[in-house]
Amino acid sequence: MIPQTTGLHFPLKTLRVLIFHLLFTHFCKGQSHVIGPSQPIVAKVGDDITLPCHLEPAVDAVAMTLEWMRSDLNSIFVYVWRDGQDLVHTKHPSYKERTSLSIDELKHGNISLKLTDVKLSDEGRYQCYIPKLNIQSFVDLVVGE
Repeated sequence: MIPQTTGLHFPLKTLRVLIFHLLFTHFCKGQSHVIGPSQPIVAKVGDDITLPCHLEPAVDAVAMTLEWMRSDLNSIFVYVWRDGQDLVHTKHPSYKERTSLSIDELKHGNISLKLTDVKLSDEGRYQCYIPKLNIQSFVDLVVGE
């Protein structure tokens, strides 16, 4: 067995760390993250509001499946976008005709949900989720009168 000298050992260890870092950076590069607000969104009954959520880096999301949910509802979906359209039949009844996304904004990774005519019952924690990428963000909505 050939003894390893400290002069040779240090460069090999440094080289291993460098290779790991380069591979990690390469494989993580380009992966999107969903970004939501750091503070709750506050609205009054009757307001039209936007629940912010966007992909970073910005990626065209028009062809993706996007889900907005509230886990405290029986039918958890608030909004589902699939194959370039709003899947109305999957929505919780109280959100029908009150939720929308902007197709122009989807092209730039903005998957924010517009909610019109806010109700007290809309208060809660919303999840913005992209199944294909398995990434999500949460938005808390506080509603006052």
